[in-house]
Amino acid sequence: MNNSKENLSYAPSVAESIDSAVQTQESLPQETRRNFLKRGVSLSVGAAAAMGGAMSVSAEGFKPDPENLPPHIAKWGKSWGRDANTHPYGIPSKYEANVVRRIVPWLTADQKATVVFTPWQDIEGTVTPNGLHFIRTHGGVVDINPLEWRLMIHGMVDRPVILTLEDLKRYPSVTRQHFFSCPANSAMESRGPGLDSVQATHGMLSCSVYTGVELKTILDDIGLKEGAKWMFSEGSDPASVGRSVPIEKVLDDAMLVYAMNGEALRPENGYPVRLLLPGWEGVLQTKWLRRLKFDDKAWWVREENTKYTELLPDGHAKMFNWVFESDSVITTPCPERDWQGMKAGPMKIAGIAWSGRGKVEHVDVTLDGGKTWKEATITSEKLPKSVTRFEFFFEWDGKPMMIGSRSTDETGYTQPSEQELLEQKGTEFIYHRNAVQLWEVSANGEVHNVQIRNA
Repeated sequence: MNNSKENLSYAPSVAESIDSAVQTQESLPQETRRNFLKRGVSLSVGAAAAMGGAMSVSAEGFKPDPENLPPHIAKWGKSWGRDANTHPYGIPSKYEANVVRRIVPWLTADQKATVVFTPWQDIEGTVTPNGLHFIRTHGGVVDINPLEWRLMIHGMVDRPVILTLEDLKRYPSVTRQHFFSCPANSAMESRGPGLDSVQATHGMLSCSVYTGVELKTILDDIGLKEGAKWMFSEGSDPASVGRSVPIEKVLDDAMLVYAMNGEALRPENGYPVRLLLPGWEGVLQTKWLRRLKFDDKAWWVREENTKYTELLPDGHAKMFNWVFESDSVITTPCPERDWQGMKAGPMKIAGIAWSGRGKVEHVDVTLDGGKTWKEATITSEKLPKSVTRFEFFFEWDGKPMMIGSRSTDETGYTQPSEQELLEQKGTEFIYHRNAVQLWEVSANGEVHNVQIRNA
């Protein structure tokens, strides 16, 4: 793949950048393209280089010391350790220094309007640490003095207000766990297998415990006028990103969030206050929030007009497509955490699932590219609009496999295969891709990104 800037789109839309980056695939001869769909372009690019950092899960630069292994007494047990508060905020172990967010350098023209990906291959449980939460910015990250922050709420309300952070925190709070995703999550797979990396294919997704105030609590206080059908949220960043939100969602579970995973929002995630719309597109959930306006009509702003729309097979564009359907991905094994060096025998497949429509009810796993499926075990709480963990145990015979997962949510919706999604939505859509992600496991334990499509 050519990584020069001349071949990249300079618009801040991730979809446009992805579309530009995969144009070379369309020009490949048919036979070559079939091979691409089987193996993935990342085999020639290299996932480590493409993701802008080392992808090895081993402790870089560290080797086991035989003197620290049984029956010896390890060296760390023979002398005093460092003071307990050496790092007042706390930092991860030096052996986990490779567990970081990463970028795809060629994906966007600069690092102001860009995406930084969450390393799901390195995360345990369902909650994403704040330092690993994925980032999507349209005009860079801004730093706001909380004493200067104000939120204006106006339009079709009985009592327009300008709230300070102190005012907001005086309202009753709620704390809830939800996933958070960009609609472009997995978009690099739209024209064929992308990078050999679960961080690249599904890293525009995180899951956190959010604390804030339900918007309906504030509206009950200031009064919402009859006939108000929409809310416009606007950020105070240089891009002034804003979106129209239907009043039904506002009154259902919308929140004004000021804390994430027990601490104040970080600047990358919208400090001091952002909008949260559980289960919906991340681009609607305005960061660095400055204004909420209520009206009887939508605003049709740039991000819901020329961007973040879905091109349908008949040539029409679906303007509003907010909710994420049921989705899942296997994180163990994956290209970053493969089975090289592993012998045949009892093995564990593990991964995550989520749905914007409620709880994930069950997850199935395939070992043969979708020909047959077996039910996995849910290993975490089934929380609505949150990440759910699953595991599947089996005897590996050491032969090549093609593994994948599909989730079914409480509405009965089941995640489609790649071909089923193509038949439903055509070949030109970018957003809300939730096709089954397949990994090819070679006999030597290597794992690669693959797709199965009709020729």
